[in-house]
Amino acid sequence: MGILNTLLRAVTWWNGQTLNTQIYTWRKGEKVGEDDQGNAYFRNKDDSKRWVIYNGEAEASRIGADWHGWLHRTFDEVPTDKPLKKKSWEKPHQENLTGTALAYAPAGSIRSGTPVERSDYEAWSPE
Repeated sequence: MGILNTLLRAVTWWNGQTLNTQIYTWRKGEKVGEDDQGNAYFRNKDDSKRWVIYNGEAEASRIGADWHGWLHRTFDEVPTDKPLKKKSWEKPHQENLTGTALAYAPAGSIRSGTPVERSDYEAWSPE
C-alpha cells in the first residue's frame, strides 16, 4: 500500500498534498496551526511563504475567514494565537457545496427523485 499511496499522491493534486509539497513542507515548513476541519497551515522560516495542506479534497472554500486572512497576509497574527472576534449574528463557516450531492436543489429540480407538479407554467406547443 505504501508504494500505491506514494504514486497516487504524485498524480492527485486535489486530494491532500502532492509528493513535492510534502517534501518542501518537510524541509522548509513550520506548522503554525490547524483549523476545525483538520487543514494544516504552514510557513517557512522567514515567513515569506504561507500555505495550507488540506485534510482531504483541496477546496478553497473549506478555509474559514480567519485562516484566509492569515494566508493572504491580512492578519499577521496566527488565528490560533489571536482568533477573530465573532459577532453575535455571524453563522459558522460553511464550505461551498456547489457541484456536490449536498448542494441545494429547489423543488422541481431534475436532481430530486420525483418531479413536482407545477401550476405556474404552461409549456408552449406549436399549433
